[in-house]
Amino acid sequence: MLYDYIIAGAGSAGCVLAERLSREPGNRVLLVEAGGADRHPYLRIPKGVGKLFGDPTFSWHYRTRPVREGGNPEVWVRGKVLGGSSSVNGMVYNRGSRADWDELEGLGNPGWGWDSVLPAFRAIENNALGPSLTRGAAGPLRVSTVRDPDPLCDELIATGRAFGLRDIPDVNEEDGERIGYTMATIAAGQRFSAARAFLRPARSRPNLTVARETTVTRVLFDGDKAVGVRVRKTGGQEEDVRARREVILSLGSLATPRLLQLSGIGPAEVLRSAGVDVRLDRPTVGARLREHRCLALRFRLNAQLGVNRFLATPAAQARTGAAYLLTRRGPLARPAYDVMAFLKSRPERERPDTEVLLAPWSLAALQPGKPASVEREPGISACAMALRPTSEGALAITSADPDAGLDIDPGYFSSEHDRQVTADLFGRLRDFFAVDPIASRIRHETFPGPDVSSDSQDDIVRSALDGGYCGFHAIGTCAMGSGADDVTDTQLRVRGVDNLRVVDASVLPVMVSGNLNGPVMAMAWRAAEFIRDEA
Repeated sequence: MLYDYIIAGAGSAGCVLAERLSREPGNRVLLVEAGGADRHPYLRIPKGVGKLFGDPTFSWHYRTRPVREGGNPEVWVRGKVLGGSSSVNGMVYNRGSRADWDELEGLGNPGWGWDSVLPAFRAIENNALGPSLTRGAAGPLRVSTVRDPDPLCDELIATGRAFGLRDIPDVNEEDGERIGYTMATIAAGQRFSAARAFLRPARSRPNLTVARETTVTRVLFDGDKAVGVRVRKTGGQEEDVRARREVILSLGSLATPRLLQLSGIGPAEVLRSAGVDVRLDRPTVGARLREHRCLALRFRLNAQLGVNRFLATPAAQARTGAAYLLTRRGPLARPAYDVMAFLKSRPERERPDTEVLLAPWSLAALQPGKPASVEREPGISACAMALRPTSEGALAITSADPDAGLDIDPGYFSSEHDRQVTADLFGRLRDFFAVDPIASRIRHETFPGPDVSSDSQDDIVRSALDGGYCGFHAIGTCAMGSGADDVTDTQLRVRGVDNLRVVDASVLPVMVSGNLNGPVMAMAWRAAEFIRDEA
């Protein structure tokens, strides 16, 4: 079968591209997704994904190297279903700041500054707060703030005001130090994934084909031109599918560089050791990986407040679930974290360089092989990160077998910048929780506890590595730029071959502040304009 465009990956970027490119009736578009349909009811319930996060039916699980010497590996999860990670994520919606996008353009990427990408954000958004200079209200993607929040969240925001932060209804509306309810891809108490926003309306178009449970294993070439992909169906049968105009890789920052390396584009020594013929020696394919490392703080409350009591036991879960099904409200209808803040790690910083996510619940100790669960006793928690990490890791294939594991080095805290910002952030967080009204609710800190000093960078970094979290925001492994060693050019075309483009978070050479689902969708909207103009 011959198509004009083949899109590998039906995640946040792939769904946007499929909708945009299939608008032109003359374009035959194929969207390929290794996962299945997004019909499971837990995929619609915002908090329901906690039941599915560890299920290989709905998620890819990438095992990393130990996160520090003597430490443990961790598993990086990505969505394996229509909508990709937008179907299994925490639904937090940010855009990044003006300075982030302008820095991207300043690095030699014209067309990616704030004034260029803001129209894309406004075009994709249907924001419950209505239109503004920065918000859209007529797009396909539903974005809303928290409905009927837990009363403890109001106290967290009041604490932020007392701490000196600006309390604003839309935390994406400005770039200063601020606090407010999380903006999320939720509508009427249900998750609004990229598949629901972009793909579902386009599925009826006769020129769009969606191949589910189909894995892309190779990019096919004729000389220096990408001409299609090799795919494998669930039963194991393989098929070559051809593209007349372009092959577009939207598999994410882990799977896209893996596919390029499997197809012979990557560091020559990595490819040869894996038994792959070298088509193009590109040392930066899989390199320059940056990821958020989130530190964690948890506190025991001195009264029966917060959400733990609604989720800690099977009986409580059943009651909360029944109430949700009747009303689409309550704890299950909210994003992963209810409140978010952007802080300067030190007062002299030019702009906020950290993000804090706050929730009226606390997790129990993680047990290998079991889903996360909340504590029975009342608690409150924070997950916080340095917004623009400079530490770099890398990933590489280990075999020519597409099913073989990756060698992933997260590279956490390899730069002094990341270590110092995280240490300063930790101290500011402890200061935050010492302010009323929230301070009056706290009995004691349960993690990391008094053994970790606010003055010890080493203790804080170790705590973040041993008890913190991956942000699930990897970037950089196919980074764009104007240099010959950059994997993609400023219009996201892979250097050295024709008709091959990458559209996902892997093309970002630096982090945009916050969570990446929104930025990736806006980037795909923008990339569709490049593709349309070339065609």
